Amino acid sequence: MKKIPISVLELATVIDGGNHKIAIDNLVKVAQHTESLGYKRIWMAEHHNMEYIASSATSVLIGHVAGKTSKIRVGSGGIMLPNHSPLVIAEQFGTLETMYPDRIDLGLGRAPGSDQETAWALRRNNMNSSQNFPEDIGHLQRYFSKENSTAKVRAFPGEGLDVPLYILGSSTDSAYLAAKLGLPYAFAAHFAPAQFRQAIAIYRSNFKPSSALEKPYVMACVNVLAADTEEEATILLNSLISLIIGIITNTRRPLRPLKEVPEGYQIPEIKNAVDNMLACTFVGNKESIKTKVSGFIEDTAIDELIVTSHIYDLEAKLKSFSILKEALE
Repeated sequence: MKKIPISVLELATVIDGGNHKIAIDNLVKVAQHTESLGYKRIWMAEHHNMEYIASSATSVLIGHVAGKTSKIRVGSGGIMLPNHSPLVIAEQFGTLETMYPDRIDLGLGRAPGSDQETAWALRRNNMNSSQNFPEDIGHLQRYFSKENSTAKVRAFPGEGLDVPLYILGSSTDSAYLAAKLGLPYAFAAHFAPAQFRQAIAIYRSNFKPSSALEKPYVMACVNVLAADTEEEATILLNSLISLIIGIITNTRRPLRPLKEVPEGYQIPEIKNAVDNMLACTFVGNKESIKTKVSGFIEDTAIDELIVTSHIYDLEAKLKSFSILKEALE
């Protein structure tokens, strides 16, 4: 089996009976645990107006987690760039890189990370900003470059710092952009697997080498729920199914422990939608996880695996990361 880096995506999800503080504390524990296991990086996603997700102030969380760890790379998966001024992001991540040298990643997406009304509240009168995504990335690159030293607008801290950029995608659109810019491409197969294979094929076939990257670098984010037994792992899946049903039906709730499959899963339309979203989800004990995940890695030839694990119980969640690491070694 091809040995590749393993990383983590975290949303600081609020669990049933918990709150935002517990969610953030648990995020730190996940970072510390996966660092001890040798995971390469931990990323946090930007979401807004979602009561049970505590990662809205993504840059702040990155600094918090970096300060509580020592070597694991910490970054965004991602910053939704149309919500922000490129100069502000350059300053924020320049500051983070100054505080935690060679440990900060800047993953960039073009979606709002929220509903349209919230996007308007974030962007005010600039609702077409997603159309400027390629231009805004160019501005970011310029602010980080040494060549910007003669410009009237400069980023401090930021200028001259090596903050690696990654393009995030959940469809084929960003695949073309990542290829054109010669940047690493991270696909959100954990919730939008439908166009995953098509997107990475587009990225690889259209890739143009750049000063940042000589050849394509594909990262795939998938769901992994590992436990000592198949039965335990299958029970863990119920919580994720419930979470997805909440997204589909707009009835979001905290992450809950469920011994049985949620009732909504019996509705054919909902079951079909959930199953489609779970196409890149791997559930099982160490042996089956090894077979399933290693098969996925070989079949897709990805360069890095990013895992997200929506598990209610923190100890079970940390154990899942441990089992995955053991399985792939």
